Amino acid sequence: PEKPFVTSGIRIGTAAVTTRGLREEDMIRIGESIYLTASDFEANREKAKEIVNGICSKYPLYEA
Repeated sequence: PEKPFVTSGIRIGTAAVTTRGLREEDMIRIGESIYLTASDFEANREKAKEIVNGICSKYPLYEA
């Protein structure tokens, strides 16, 4: 890890996800989708989209 002012990775803020009600297991899925996207986007595009769409459906921004 580098000092905060040195770009060396990504930071995932948990305030927004906990506000929406996501749980630890959801964060694991978010991490999985980030890994799939970063490691080989073309090969993993559909799986990553499936994960993200599932989380977004489970925790919508607005109730219909």
